[in-house]
Amino acid sequence: MQVSSLNEVKIYSLSAGRSLPEWLSDRKKRALQKKDVDIRRRIELIQDFEMPTVSTKIKVSRDGQYIMAVVVTFEILSDDYSKIVFLQCDRYVEFHSQHGHYYRTRIPKFGRDFSYHYPSCDLYFVGASSEVYRLNLEQGRFLNSLPTDASENNVCDINPVHYLFATGTAEGKVECWDPRTRNRVGLLDCALSSVTADTEVDCLPSISALKFDGALNMAVGTSTGQVLLYDLRSSNPLIVKDHQYGLPIKSIQFQHQLDLIISADSRIIKMWNKDTGKIFTSMEPEYDINDVCLYPNSGMLMTANEAPRMNIYYMPVLGPAPKWCSFLDNLTEELEENPESTVYDDYKFVTRKDLENLGLAHLIGSSLLRAYMHGFFMDIRLYHKAKMMANPFAYEEYRREKIRQKIEETRAQRVQLKKLPKVNKELALKLIEEEGEEQQATRKRKQKNLPSLLKDDRFKVMFENPDFQVDEQSEEFRLLNPLVSKISEKRKKKLKLLQEQEAREQEEEEEPEGKPSDAESSESSDDEKGWVEEVRKQRKLLRQEEKVKRQERFKEDQQTLLKPQFFEIKEGEEFRSFKDSAKKQKLMKKTLGDRLKLEEKLGTLNVSDTTVGSKQATFKLKKSEHQKKQQEAEKQHRQERKALRRSASHLKSKHGRGQRFH
Repeated sequence: MQVSSLNEVKIYSLSAGRSLPEWLSDRKKRALQKKDVDIRRRIELIQDFEMPTVSTKIKVSRDGQYIMAVVVTFEILSDDYSKIVFLQCDRYVEFHSQHGHYYRTRIPKFGRDFSYHYPSCDLYFVGASSEVYRLNLEQGRFLNSLPTDASENNVCDINPVHYLFATGTAEGKVECWDPRTRNRVGLLDCALSSVTADTEVDCLPSISALKFDGALNMAVGTSTGQVLLYDLRSSNPLIVKDHQYGLPIKSIQFQHQLDLIISADSRIIKMWNKDTGKIFTSMEPEYDINDVCLYPNSGMLMTANEAPRMNIYYMPVLGPAPKWCSFLDNLTEELEENPESTVYDDYKFVTRKDLENLGLAHLIGSSLLRAYMHGFFMDIRLYHKAKMMANPFAYEEYRREKIRQKIEETRAQRVQLKKLPKVNKELALKLIEEEGEEQQATRKRKQKNLPSLLKDDRFKVMFENPDFQVDEQSEEFRLLNPLVSKISEKRKKKLKLLQEQEAREQEEEEEPEGKPSDAESSESSDDEKGWVEEVRKQRKLLRQEEKVKRQERFKEDQQTLLKPQFFEIKEGEEFRSFKDSAKKQKLMKKTLGDRLKLEEKLGTLNVSDTTVGSKQATFKLKKSEHQKKQQEAEKQHRQERKALRRSASHLKSKHGRGQRFH
């Protein structure tokens, strides 16, 4: 028995590896157990669990005493093995009793799955046909088939509570039928619901697995690797789970103690919560999987494989051991001291987007990737090689970044100069100066210092993102800040000194002695007279710039030549000038009487009195150009037919004496 652990869930493989040969002596067995750790941990519990060929279906009898596996599928009708129905690959259906073979019959088309309806004793067969065949075991004859809209049906199941029959089609739909009325009562388009924003589908998903849970829940598996959980009262799935391998879902089971759904494709078995969709645990057997079966009321799970062997797993967290191997609980407690856990230290977790960036998306579905959660595990050596090929200079960039970080760490221990950000340096210098002035004022007043905007995370992006750079040449900025030019010149000198110091620091790797000059002009920036003069000066400059721009646009307009554009009118359409549309608008504004008089003048309307005293109006509708052409073509066609018509007067009957043939 091998022990593994994933997500803190212990999984004991009771049939992993081969047992020791019986012809070995006890002394030889003890010697092998001392040398080999795997042999020492192995428990010879399950023996003779091999098959002469591959098995595609595995089930346990309701009394829990018998485990059976077959090639296509079968159904146990009794509590034990006394009544069994087998569906074979050659269209035959065999009935077996306790003593052996009982009866054999044949269905019209190759079958793929069938279900037993207990209230009516009917067997429902689905397969390579659009019909669902019904065989009544009480009457011993076939009944009328159920016609479906599908070309083929892959799987079927009957609800154990209200006995609703459901079949999964090759077109990705689930049809639900009421066995009492033999009418279809529902249709689900699972293929459309299985395709989400994160899934990649190359073909139409067909239904490959189907399982009811209680009266209202149903799980559907597709051929592209998705599992959909439905509430029968809604046409939209509650949860869509992707196995990430793109392989058909082979089996779906429900574990009610922990509210889990167990879904399996040929590569992996996943257990996930049916309420949240969170992965509980998963395992990858050594053989390709065909079917999964839960032992009733226990933590044992069995698989039918694409190999002459079946696997048995035991998970104590799912439930106790079966009665026939109850001592397994004590053995698992002893083995918990040194379990063989699954370690992913040598693997790298990557998402589908990471694989596309590395050029390894074609490896999805191969043995080099293990599907896990929302991504895959891959060998760390393969990841490093692929990354090196995708970006050969990544190591050099990483090395430079590490050296830069080391230098920054050493500089942090020295006396730091005031470093300005890369964006809005003049604004940052202004804030630093104002902060220094406020600190001096607060020291005199003995007040608390206010937090700096440069250290506030709310304004952090303003000094990092270039999109927030202040445009000092814009009209709004120059009018709102008329004295900024004078002040900016002083700050530019200061910025130049700071940049020179930083350059020297990078070259010499040492901090220069002294401090940058903080000498400023003693002129007052709040002088009202200077402010007015500066505003006038800025307005004058703006007018001059606008005048230059207008002259440039005028020159460009003179250089550009306007070329006429031609438009083609569709066939059958009439060209109507803008004058016609203007006349029509004026006509629509007139009263009905005025419009009738105008139509009488044009001859399109004729008004006459009747004998009763009322008036009769006759309109002549204006024909479109297309109608005129069509009438002209019909007239020409009639003339051609008339010219080609020949007289039949020369035809006479054989028996008549000179009589014409009628």
